[in-house]
Amino acid sequence: MPSACAGCVSRNEHIQALADHIAARVASGDLSPGARMPGERDLGAEYGVAYLTARRAVRELRDRGLVVTLPAKGTFVAYPDANEPADDSQE
Repeated sequence: MPSACAGCVSRNEHIQALADHIAARVASGDLSPGARMPGERDLGAEYGVAYLTARRAVRELRDRGLVVTLPAKGTFVAYPDANEPADDSQE
């Protein structure tokens, strides 16, 4: 008998891959702190996935602290935590 969740791993991989790709865009500076993210439907269309997949990827990014969602305003790239060390250390 097939598992009731046969497609779950694949779905979770899509969510992680999308979240990782957007996280890479944030890390590269393509999406700068304070930038408004496209809506879930627009993200889904941009990446060729269902809007619910985009929604779950945004939730993953929120859990990672990379974006913040403000009700009735949208989702924005988070500013780096002031307590974290800077990447450009100069000796």
